[in-house]
Amino acid sequence: MAVLVTGATGNAGGAVVRALAAKGVPAKALVRKPVELPAGVEAVLGDLNQPDTFADALAGVSGVFLLSGYDRMEELLANAVQAGVRRAVLLSSSSVIGTETGNAIAQYHGAAEAAVQESGLEWTFLRPNSFMSNTLRWLDQLKAGDVVRLQFPEVPISTIHPDDIADVAVAALTEDGHARTAYRLSGPVALRPAEQLAIVAEAIGRPLQAYEMSRTETHDDLFGSMPAQYAEAIEAFFGDGIIDETTVTDTVEKVSGHPARTLQQWARENAALFG
Repeated sequence: MAVLVTGATGNAGGAVVRALAAKGVPAKALVRKPVELPAGVEAVLGDLNQPDTFADALAGVSGVFLLSGYDRMEELLANAVQAGVRRAVLLSSSSVIGTETGNAIAQYHGAAEAAVQESGLEWTFLRPNSFMSNTLRWLDQLKAGDVVRLQFPEVPISTIHPDDIADVAVAALTEDGHARTAYRLSGPVALRPAEQLAIVAEAIGRPLQAYEMSRTETHDDLFGSMPAQYAEAIEAFFGDGIIDETTVTDTVEKVSGHPARTLQQWARENAALFG
């Protein structure tokens, strides 16, 4: 039996595909167009917003790795149940257990969790902190120079390596003992943005300088770069502290059997992406 991975070209989904391939677990990767995949992984052409485009691919699948925020989730889940799928692992968010969950991001993750719970599948929810790969958002600034503007400079976050998310996901998809569990996932240490930048600077060999943005500057930057409902949510998460992404958990080590990977490791592995 195979595992179907949605979002297979994204940071988390791509890591899940690689982890399955490394363990020799048969896998199917949902993609919109043909892409290069690890040996032994079958490409499935389809659109996550249109579950009918890949319903046939659920045959012979034992578990699915799912993302939140897509249309017709209930239809996808019904198709999975009908095809004999047993397990679903959903990439959710720390926002669903924040002190205020009425924001747009918590709402769509919460709706996805509810749909999966009601589907009848054995479910596991992954609620990770911000990804280490989010440091790639500095790329445009690095093309212009060595000064990087940092939002919420006073907030330390225990960011997580996407490969650690993948290792927990693969365990939940292929092993018993993870059903009806919501895992909070973090990296090994909480770092302020300037500390994260210093680690990236060392990995890529550039003298990067941190410009720590004020709350007003951060507000303007957020609302100028994304829809207002998401900007409001992110500002509340880190500016008002309605989520906790500072606390370090030991979930990655407990589930995967190895310590959570460091930002230094991620930065060395991905230094070439920074140009």
